[in-house]
Amino acid sequence: MATKKVTVTIPEDLLDEIRADAAERGLSAYVADALRAKRDRDRLLELVDWLQEEHGPVTEGERVAALHELDDLDAEHDRRRASGQHEAA
Repeated sequence: MATKKVTVTIPEDLLDEIRADAAERGLSAYVADALRAKRDRDRLLELVDWLQEEHGPVTEGERVAALHELDDLDAEHDRRRASGQHEAA
């Protein structure tokens, strides 16, 4: 993958924290991962906006049902991890 060197300005206290967290991976890899995560989040928020325009806002019942489903998925993931199973269902 091609890379390009850029200059950015970051608050000093934040940079100190990032350098400590990124020690083994390196600052460039850490920042690239953070920028990818931010870009992905922005794209997801655009999708949410579009879906709400098309279908209306998520109801409280839908939100609760989704959270329950996530809890079930987390429990299954934990169960598989504990038993040594790593394949997706």
